[in-house]
Amino acid sequence: MKALSIHPEYAMEILNGNKTEEYRTWTTSYRGDLLICNTAKKTRGAVAGYALCVAKIVDIEKRYDGDQICYAWKIASFETGGSYWIEPLKVKGQRRLFNVDDVLIKPAPFSNPFSAVGEAWYQEKIIPLIH
Repeated sequence: MKALSIHPEYAMEILNGNKTEEYRTWTTSYRGDLLICNTAKKTRGAVAGYALCVAKIVDIEKRYDGDQICYAWKIASFETGGSYWIEPLKVKGQRRLFNVDDVLIKPAPFSNPFSAVGEAWYQEKIIPLIH
C-alpha cells in the first residue's frame, strides 16, 4: 500500500476525523488507500512512529495560498468503503510516497471507529502509545 509520513499531531487529527484534507506542496496522480504514518517526532498528546489508519484519498485540489501553490489531498470519511483505522503498525517513514507491504496492514475489527466498540478499541490500542 502507498504510505505517507506526516507529523504526529496532524495524523492524530486525521485518525479522529477532524482533518479531512492533507496539504502538500506537491501533487500525485495516486488516488485510493493511503497508509498514514506518524513520524518519529515525539509530540505531546500524539503517537510517534506508528501507522494508525488508512486515509482514502478521493481527490486532490490545486489551491493558491498568496504567492504559493499548494495541493489539498481530500480524505474520505471514516465509514464503510472510506477511510479506516488499523492495528497500530510500527513504521519508519520516508519523504514522499513509499510502499508498505499490504500483509502488515490489519484493519481494526469494526466499521465505525466512533462507535462504543471503536472507543473501547481506541482506549486499549491507541491510548497506551500516546506521549
